[in-house]
Amino acid sequence: MFLEAPELRALPGLRHAFFTREGGVSDGLYASLNGGLGSADDPARVTENRSRMCTALGVAPENLASLYQVHSAKAVVVEAPIPHAARPQADAMVTRVRGLALGIATADCGPILFADAENGVVGAAHAGWKGALTGVIEATVQGMEGLGARRPGIVAVLGPTIAQAAYEVGPDFIARFRVEAPGCEAFLGAGERPDHAQFDLPGFIAARLAEAGIVQASSLGLCTYADAERFYSFRRATHRHEADYGRLISAITLV
Repeated sequence: MFLEAPELRALPGLRHAFFTREGGVSDGLYASLNGGLGSADDPARVTENRSRMCTALGVAPENLASLYQVHSAKAVVVEAPIPHAARPQADAMVTRVRGLALGIATADCGPILFADAENGVVGAAHAGWKGALTGVIEATVQGMEGLGARRPGIVAVLGPTIAQAAYEVGPDFIARFRVEAPGCEAFLGAGERPDHAQFDLPGFIAARLAEAGIVQASSLGLCTYADAERFYSFRRATHRHEADYGRLISAITLV
């Protein structure tokens, strides 16, 4: 049902989970643990799936916080449960409130869970190429520091993310990336089509974490596109001409 990172599991006073698509009640395209509030799945099934996630995390169902994710560099402080209709438009959140779980939804983009166990602060970020490029990682770290975290003590883990071999990008992406991320050509591998490239999103996220001063950063090294049994993938669904796709939830909480 979920994966754990040894680096986070070893820390006292918190729980985390990179939930897979297994262990839920949804069917069809959404089979089975779809946590996507923005998907076209039956809302009752999504609610049940998220309730199961909360049970695994040891939190009340209403305490799984979610965002209206917009591929931004905005991070928000969460101090209380967030009603569905009041979800802020942002792509990262931080808290020092125990019993609140921060849940990021992804289906190829990078879910990053952060923790400073010593100072009792956690964070979660949705890092697609745009968010990683424009600063969502730095915004998350700054938000944690605002709650008392110390940058050298922050542990960060990247969950299942689309790998370079499955991530073709076109001329517009390449042109923008070269302008806004000078010196990062290493993340653009040779493409199979003219004027295209294979983008290394996990590698780029790792570089951004390092630039943000996060020395305790790691990755699960799992590709959402390649593993259809365990993970949803927006790009795989697009290539298959499917009408929609489920969302994976990655969450962390202080206990």
